[in-house]
Amino acid sequence: MNSASASHRVAVIDIGKTNAKVVVLDTTTGAEIAVERRPNTVIKSGLYPHYDVEALWQFILTSLKTFAVTPGFDAISITTHGASAALLDEIGQLAMPVLDYEHAYPAQIREDYISLRPDFAETGSPLQSVGLNLGAQIHYQKTAFSTVFQTVRSIVTYAQYWAARLTGVLATEVTSLGCHTDLWNPRTKDFSSLVDTLNIRQLMAPVRSAFDILGPVRQEIATEIGLSKQIPVYCGIHDSNASLLPHLLKRDGDFSVVSTGTWVVNFAIGGALDQLDPTRDTLTNVDAYARPVPSSRFMGGREYEMLSQQFGSVPAVEIEAALPTVLTHGMMLLPSVVKGSGPFPNEDARWVADKDANNAERHAAAALYLALMTDVSLGLLGRKGPILVEGPFAKNALYLKALSSFANTDVIAIGGSTGTSAGAALLTGSSPTTQDSREIVAGRLEVGEYKRHWHAAMERVAG
Repeated sequence: MNSASASHRVAVIDIGKTNAKVVVLDTTTGAEIAVERRPNTVIKSGLYPHYDVEALWQFILTSLKTFAVTPGFDAISITTHGASAALLDEIGQLAMPVLDYEHAYPAQIREDYISLRPDFAETGSPLQSVGLNLGAQIHYQKTAFSTVFQTVRSIVTYAQYWAARLTGVLATEVTSLGCHTDLWNPRTKDFSSLVDTLNIRQLMAPVRSAFDILGPVRQEIATEIGLSKQIPVYCGIHDSNASLLPHLLKRDGDFSVVSTGTWVVNFAIGGALDQLDPTRDTLTNVDAYARPVPSSRFMGGREYEMLSQQFGSVPAVEIEAALPTVLTHGMMLLPSVVKGSGPFPNEDARWVADKDANNAERHAAAALYLALMTDVSLGLLGRKGPILVEGPFAKNALYLKALSSFANTDVIAIGGSTGTSAGAALLTGSSPTTQDSREIVAGRLEVGEYKRHWHAAMERVAG
């Protein structure tokens, strides 16, 4: 591993699907001491919908120039969303635009790709919609735009594209290759058979560790930004794995991480790779150390948002007070509020025993539903040990208590400075801070036979 001593102030380029930011983190406290943000826009013209990378690049340069003066930084790290790659020409510039992964391809091209992609047993990557399998994107670009594709000389994963622009060094990286791309075999820690099927092995840039320093900022860029010394640029990491990294560094043994947002993404450290079911939204991710991690997901944040809009705002104390009525009446919400994903992708949501229920009771039943969905998703991974919850659901006390009860294990709410930027800063060799974080172990509920009755109701519906 090519890394330097820990940096105290790290500039992180953090590009999400919806928004991008450049932030300077003080790694001794975990605090964000400077930040700039902008939307991540998609250009609809051209070969296909694509990200406005030049606008992002100018935003990155302007932010770094500002931060080089105040507060200053001594390293740069990068984290981006997955399901994206940059196709470069012989001089290292974009040969084709960086494709928006939400673009839907013609049916025939998609059908052809399905016949080419490796089995789940090889890649741990389930078939995804639109361009969420990166291999499907490259197949589409190569098939639909074959003449332009002939100018491609290198393929780099997305975080490493920005590293390449800063350093001139081309790379791919395992967390970005290992997030449902179809291009990686997590067991052999090498490219999958798809790279040969697509005849792109010679185009794939060398695989580097997320912790590697790819080089200093190129001199012409350093001059433009106004850097007074050489600044190392770290290879970079996929955003979900950036969130996972602090826990890997702080904890030993088996545990699970439930990262909540629009998606509830679950990682089971010490889980069972051999029991994953691709039809139930389970997959293999790859962590920053190139180790396969059993993972699952459902669109819990979106589901909660939709349900909350239906029920309206209700104080938390009223929701908890409504719980005994929900349990006594056996009131339940069955999946799936958002159909097409999660452990029950083909089921339609329905209520059980909800006659005359008020909004507080519906909120309480919804919290139980989300906890049970999390419990099922983690169970599919063979999870062991405590469950760590971060993100918005870490503030939902009823959800946390219900999850602890249903899973029969400790559930720990993680607050403070977690997230993608903080995780990416750890690539520089710093240690996770405890000064700006809190951990609260949730209590438990007397839920009786509710879990068994919920699963029985699901079996009756499925039957």
